[in-house]
Amino acid sequence: MSAAQRSKVASAHVVVVQVASGAIVKDNHDLNLALLGGLVDQANLLALKGTKVHLVVSGAEATSTKAAAATKALLGLKEPADAAIEISAWPQASALASHVATETGAGALIYLSHASGVPSSHGGKVVATYNPAGTEGAGSSCQPGAALITAAWNHAQTVCPVVMASVKEQDVLPRIMSGVEVGTVFDPAAIQASSAAASSARDMAQRARAASRSLQALPTSERVAMLHRVADALTANQDLILAENAKDIKEAEGSITDSLLQRLVLKPAKIQILADGIRAIAAQEEPIGRLLTRTEVADGLILDKVTAPIGVLLIIFEARPDALPQIASLALRSGNGLLLKGGKEAAHSNAALHRIIVEAVGPLGPDLIHLIQTREEINDLLALDDVIDLVIPRGSNSLVSHIQRNTKIPVLGHADGICHIYVDEAADLDKALKVVVDAKVDYPAACNAVEKVLVHGSWVQRQGLEKIVRALQEAGVEVHAGNRVSAELLQGLPPAPSPRHEYSALACTVEVVDSMQEAIDHIHRHGSSHTEAIITEDAARAHDFLKGVDSACVMHNASTRFCDGFRFGLGAEVGISTSRIHARGPVGVEGLLTTKWLLKGNGQVVSKDSGVVYTHKRLAAQDV
Repeated sequence: MSAAQRSKVASAHVVVVQVASGAIVKDNHDLNLALLGGLVDQANLLALKGTKVHLVVSGAEATSTKAAAATKALLGLKEPADAAIEISAWPQASALASHVATETGAGALIYLSHASGVPSSHGGKVVATYNPAGTEGAGSSCQPGAALITAAWNHAQTVCPVVMASVKEQDVLPRIMSGVEVGTVFDPAAIQASSAAASSARDMAQRARAASRSLQALPTSERVAMLHRVADALTANQDLILAENAKDIKEAEGSITDSLLQRLVLKPAKIQILADGIRAIAAQEEPIGRLLTRTEVADGLILDKVTAPIGVLLIIFEARPDALPQIASLALRSGNGLLLKGGKEAAHSNAALHRIIVEAVGPLGPDLIHLIQTREEINDLLALDDVIDLVIPRGSNSLVSHIQRNTKIPVLGHADGICHIYVDEAADLDKALKVVVDAKVDYPAACNAVEKVLVHGSWVQRQGLEKIVRALQEAGVEVHAGNRVSAELLQGLPPAPSPRHEYSALACTVEVVDSMQEAIDHIHRHGSSHTEAIITEDAARAHDFLKGVDSACVMHNASTRFCDGFRFGLGAEVGISTSRIHARGPVGVEGLLTTKWLLKGNGQVVSKDSGVVYTHKRLAAQDV
């Protein structure tokens, strides 16, 4: 939802806050003074900022009167607010205090109850904007009730906007009055703003699809030339990119985690790697229209299965400006249209990179590759499952989970990067120390960095466990003890937060297991199916581990940090997928392709299968 959709509420100088008394009463019928006190604090904050607040407690007469009196008493304990808060009781259990809003000339009416807003009729999710023309909130059984919903819509049409939200929502009043999407807003103007935003998002996606089709029609040489121009433009504009990145870093320092800050930083070496990766993508075999199979269906009837672009991709990534040129180059090579949404922390870097890339692409650039500037446009785009074909989120667990819950568009990616290394009893310890340290220290915030080291129990007596821990600590890693690494084995280690924990920092867990099978079971129970490795000199055991571990990438005697599109020779990646459908592991050009069937005949007809003799013979690619 865009800020414009709640601008009338946010700009109100007089607001009526109606609180359903049943929502501030405990099970034993006593008032919830803690909840009531929080509301008073919030109302007082609004008043101190110049908003006139009329707080109306509605419900059964005895309860509403008691609650109003308690509210006044609590308000008396606060700093004076120049009489900008008025409190009253209204003995109506299921009606809207429209008369108060009318009498006071309020610019908004906020109704707080148990309900978080008006639920959708499609699964109970609260709708942000009530639209009587839709199917949302239908039915008398929903909360806050059909009568109140009808009254709120009527009030919004004739007096002022209404917002329905939960009284227990954190900082509900200041957030609503700041224009934040909380609860359900009733406002005809908001419906118009929502429709306009959806129209804009749809237009963006449709233009990307049209540009994608034009891109596919170009000769290979022209698309290759585009990629070389993009690579050259990145290196030529290095100083500009770094200057914009410096602005992002300065604004982000102190406000984001160290792991996010690491991902935000661009350096000359990284820009050179990006350019090299794009040139490597340009050098790859033509991916579009590649023949996969050729079958003679019947005499003179030839069926080809070929590769084809997916269509329009929506890529959402957090503070990772280096992801933008990687994704854009993969989209160019695979013929896909692209909608990009980067984290606000990298706004300056992303804008500069997008402008440089679009200009380098040429006339198709502005329609082919779009940079989404606001969170609100993303919410609109996630609803466009008819014009966007795939969403690929790159970021935190909460980001990926939010997207998976809030769209019907297929989602490709991973929510966690909980990677393991198992140090087998037959491991070369020097090799194990080198690999384990690299897997954590090379880039601690990366999703392919090791988060847990599983050590075979035989290494306890051979001092291997102690040496592994010491090597990590000497490299600056904070080592946490797993459940079986007791104080008797190693003293002074803090306990791991949980058996399944992603640090994304210079920290990891060390745990002891009794066998390789126990290590595999532990990985399956507590891992995220991302990347795992075994360190061993026993070839048979390594084979069993590689075969038995059900993760996207499984390695033998190598750092988990090798799980990367550039290192795998893909040139770049849009992300690493732990999905089990379509693409898994680092997703390069091939992961952005689907297939299509081409049937070539000479007037053949089915005629209830009597007009053709099927041969279904597999042909070599060169056969016609």
